[in-house]
Amino acid sequence: MAQFTSLTSRVVVLPVNDIDTDQIIPARFLKATDKKGMGDNLFADWRYNADGSPKPDFALNQPEAAGRQILLAGDNFGCGSSREHAPWALTGFGFQAVISTSFADIFRSNALKNGLLPIIVDAPTHRKLLAMVAENPATELTIDLAAQTLSFPGGSVTFPIDPFNKTCLLEGVDELGYILSFEKDIAAFEARR
Repeated sequence: MAQFTSLTSRVVVLPVNDIDTDQIIPARFLKATDKKGMGDNLFADWRYNADGSPKPDFALNQPEAAGRQILLAGDNFGCGSSREHAPWALTGFGFQAVISTSFADIFRSNALKNGLLPIIVDAPTHRKLLAMVAENPATELTIDLAAQTLSFPGGSVTFPIDPFNKTCLLEGVDELGYILSFEKDIAAFEARR
C-alpha cells in the first residue's frame, strides 16, 4: 500500500447522495481478483454509453478531471453491498481521498485497507466546498493526514480517523504489514517462552 502523508490536488465533484458500491463498480466487474485496470470501470454505467463510448457530460470524462486525486461526493457514499472492488476502482482511477458527510461503514473500512482516505466533513463545510469548487473549478484542497486537517482557500477543518488506520496509512502498510513490523519483537517473545 502506498504511503499517505499529505496531498494537494484539485477536485472532481460528484454531489450525488447515496452512491452505492454497485454504482461505483458494477457487479459484472467483480469477477476480477486483480486491481489492475479496475479504474477503467469506475462508475461504468454512469460514465459510458451502451456502445462503450464515454458520456461527455459525466464528471470523470471531463478533460480537467485527469490527474485530480480528490473526489468530493454527496452524503452516504459507498452504501450498499460490501465489495473491496469499490476502493480498488477509485484508487485505480487515481483518487487518494474521498470527501463526504458520511460513509457506509464497510466501504470506509475497505477504503482504509486499500490506501484510500475517506474524509468526513460536516454539512456546512461540505456545502462550502461544493460552492467553492463550483465558483472556481481550479480550487485546490490540501490534506495533511498527520495533523488530520483538510485545508481550502480561506480555512481548514479537522477530520476524524482512528489511530490504527492513521498509522497504517502514514507508514504505507496494510494490517498484515503492520503486524510484520513487529516480527523481531514476536520472535523475541517466542524465544523467551
